[in-house]
Amino acid sequence: MIKLKSKRFCRGSFKFGSGGNGGSGNAKVAEKVCGNMSEIKWELRPGGMLVQKRETGGSVGEGVITVRVSTVSQWHDISIEATSTFGELKMILSLVTSLEPREQRLLFKGKEREDDEYLHMVGVRDKDKVLLLEDPAIKEMKLHKLAGSQQIGTAYRTISV
Repeated sequence: MIKLKSKRFCRGSFKFGSGGNGGSGNAKVAEKVCGNMSEIKWELRPGGMLVQKRETGGSVGEGVITVRVSTVSQWHDISIEATSTFGELKMILSLVTSLEPREQRLLFKGKEREDDEYLHMVGVRDKDKVLLLEDPAIKEMKLHKLAGSQQIGTAYRTISV
């Protein structure tokens, strides 16, 4: 977080020079309102954009959202920071679903999301739904590995004397 001191920025909208007495009354009101504001807080977003920090209630758990992740047969409510990535969400889901992160495919608003995409940048908000699918290619590889590891029993034995 970057703090910049400035008296030039003011949230009120004042029209200078439009009053009957040359606007000097409005200028004094603007000076009183803007004079109380001593600093503006700035924040650097993950995309590299410098923006003015939003004024929030400062509640505990600020920025924590609940995402409902649903699979074909079940759903999970996951609490996560809004500035987390889909890769971090996959790590949390690996503990819940016993699927490794590389085996998971997360879809939001009909599109598969990459691991390095941020939840808040894509538009995930509190109580939004994300679809979790198992990667079909990895699922097929598991089945082939499982079939290859099973030994087929032989119907006869060779006995040498």
